[in-house]
Amino acid sequence: MKKEHQKTQIVGSFNNKQLLYVKYFTAILIDLLVLNLFDEYWDNVVISSFSISLLVAILLQILLKFTIKIEHRVADYFNAKPGKFMKFMRYLSAWAILFISKLIILEVINQAFGNEVQFKGAWHGVLAFIVVVMVMLIAELIASKINKKLGKIG
Repeated sequence: MKKEHQKTQIVGSFNNKQLLYVKYFTAILIDLLVLNLFDEYWDNVVISSFSISLLVAILLQILLKFTIKIEHRVADYFNAKPGKFMKFMRYLSAWAILFISKLIILEVINQAFGNEVQFKGAWHGVLAFIVVVMVMLIAELIASKINKKLGKIG
């Protein structure tokens, strides 16, 4: 008996707005999952309710995407200039923007939610926050890679 291979079937087409919606909807759900798992299993992350964690996940997506846009604009500026110093400045500026933005995002969350959301531990919770954000980004990357692989099957 021969093995039958299922071919990927396109059942419709999606416009760019629909694809963007699915991308951000999925990212928010991943962030929500990560936030709530850290809340449940790590004492350094405390979120008062599921509703608050959903709002935090939405706010984080907005702020993280804004940060990445800024980082890309600065990178484009340095990439357009020749030389090793400009390459060094590109990496230094990327690191600085990505690190400092986490401090700003943490403060925005603190201002928006007060004691409803707490990141505790080293450096007044900054380390816990960075760990949570890094896990979110890794989870989003894994989901994206799985999605791309599924599109290539068949």
